[in-house]
Amino acid sequence: MRTVDKVLQLLENNKEDFISGEDMARTHGLSRNAIWKAVRDLRNRGYVIEAISNRGYRLAQGNDIISAEGIRACLPKELGSLADNIEVHDTLRSTSDRAKELAINGGCHGTCIISSSQSRGRGRKDHSFYSPKGGLYMSVILSPDKLRFDKNDVITAFIGVCVCHAIEQLTGRSIHIRGINDLYINDRKICGILIESGSEFDSDDLQWIVAGIGINFDSDVESFPKELRHLVTSLYRPGSAPVSKNDLAARILENIFAKSTLNEEQIMNEYLHRKKEK
Repeated sequence: MRTVDKVLQLLENNKEDFISGEDMARTHGLSRNAIWKAVRDLRNRGYVIEAISNRGYRLAQGNDIISAEGIRACLPKELGSLADNIEVHDTLRSTSDRAKELAINGGCHGTCIISSSQSRGRGRKDHSFYSPKGGLYMSVILSPDKLRFDKNDVITAFIGVCVCHAIEQLTGRSIHIRGINDLYINDRKICGILIESGSEFDSDDLQWIVAGIGINFDSDVESFPKELRHLVTSLYRPGSAPVSKNDLAARILENIFAKSTLNEEQIMNEYLHRKKEK
């Protein structure tokens, strides 16, 4: 792990308290100068870091920069290792394209690709998915042999239910499902989910699954294309979220991996209960 990531991890794990440069240096066997340079680099990346003489450094409230270290700090300790397989990008063509590339080359169960924006986000039937800054765009690789179910409709329902739970747990907003796996607050879309998979040609055995999830977190809906503005909403207004994208990403991963013991009947019952067509 790079020095800057080690320092960020310490700051994320101690968000309520100041931590001295001396303690940081001692924890990781680094020099005070290396700590100072890492703090400078983090500030250059956009982090607001408070510094008080004789007390040390602390992340200021309101930092909402996605990072593996920030997500790890929000995960239960028993799931903290999930952050070892998180890739974070400022922008990508598509998180699912990157996840599929890794899956084809043996990417492990739980690998997660996250981006702050996408230039070619996709929905079902290759429809475009508008993905500006302010959203949370993530794709998770799942290995079929790690799941308790293998039916396509159950996997689709499972991911939808997990994301519904994550949003509700964190925000208190009530979520329902329309179509295959579009999530709505009242009559406006808040999230799109796309499930893709790869099979062995000769045996048709399912080899990997990629669950792509795109959420309007604190997106500026008024800046969306005109034809979308009356169809979508965002969890929060820009800059007003009391929680971070790291919080939500962690809660989604926690739900996917903590709820993988649910049986098919439980999953489908809740999925169908949440379904609400126009």
